[in-house]
Amino acid sequence: MQYLRLLLLPFSWLYGLIILLRNAAYDAGIFSSRKFDLPVICIGNLAVGGAGKSPMAEYIIRLLKDQRKVAVLSRGYGRKTKGFRIVETSDIAQQAGDEPLQFRRKFARITVAVAEKRVTGIENLRNDHEVIILDDAFQHRAVKPGLNILLFDYTRLRDFMLVLPAGNLREPFWGRKRADVLVVTKTPEVLSPEDQAWLLRRLKPFSHQSIYFSFLEYGNLVPLFEKGQEIPLNKIDHETRLFLITGIANPSPLLSELEGYTSKISHYDYPDHHPFSTKNIAKLAEDFKQDRAALKLIVTTEKDSQRLMDPELTELLSALPVYYLPVWARIHEPDANKFDYLIERYVSEHLQHNRVH
Repeated sequence: MQYLRLLLLPFSWLYGLIILLRNAAYDAGIFSSRKFDLPVICIGNLAVGGAGKSPMAEYIIRLLKDQRKVAVLSRGYGRKTKGFRIVETSDIAQQAGDEPLQFRRKFARITVAVAEKRVTGIENLRNDHEVIILDDAFQHRAVKPGLNILLFDYTRLRDFMLVLPAGNLREPFWGRKRADVLVVTKTPEVLSPEDQAWLLRRLKPFSHQSIYFSFLEYGNLVPLFEKGQEIPLNKIDHETRLFLITGIANPSPLLSELEGYTSKISHYDYPDHHPFSTKNIAKLAEDFKQDRAALKLIVTTEKDSQRLMDPELTELLSALPVYYLPVWARIHEPDANKFDYLIERYVSEHLQHNRVH
């Protein structure tokens, strides 16, 4: 791997230079960056793959949805539709993308939309909403958010901070300067002062930035096809065989969580946003049926479950015990209230300012 990085390093320098020039063009006003007169909160990351954006987006949705008219706008990665689209609960992942569909099915009182061009998306949403949450848009410089939240995956912070293709950064590490808030995600539930100090040294927040630490909290296993009851994780024991199917960027935290209950895990690990095929699922179903374990379950993530609801796949799985595992982002105490206040104050002050003007 080390030799491969060295071979790819010249391409990373070229890619990094292109990104530097692009960002400089936006900073200098050569490329236009649109600012809107309503609160726009961007959630993003520097690295390719998951840093916990969906749990963080859901955290902010829960915080604001009962007081404000909230819209979530995403590109809708993996969808086969084009242009601006309001996501409906009856959609499938190929129409809306898995994460937008998850948000729509989970939160009845918000609007979820997808658009490749976020400016177009905001223009379509702005008149009927009080706040817009941009999912995975830190590199989408055509929009200038009012609040930029940048996430860093705790489990990846010891990796090389190199841009693609030698590393996994979408842009150079200094690009974090555009953020207003840094959040280290997926930390241990108990984070030592020494670990926090190391993270601060690693990220080197700028003077205008606040930094928070968060961890993941898993819920009960939920039946995918509305048959049976939820299963608390502590009901899983060392005799239970799990067939885990994932198509997420970093399944390690989930796998570690489940390994705390049983070592009998068969992991079907696919790339992020993988479009599960009938061949993939037929193999999983056949392996499940052939296994002789007395207690066995098929488990997936909530995001992956959206793609498993495709009618062709449902036909293969609906007779089997398939469960998804919800997950929540939690901010480490004593900073949770401070983080909530920061978000709520930004929205309130921005709305009040625009009413005055």
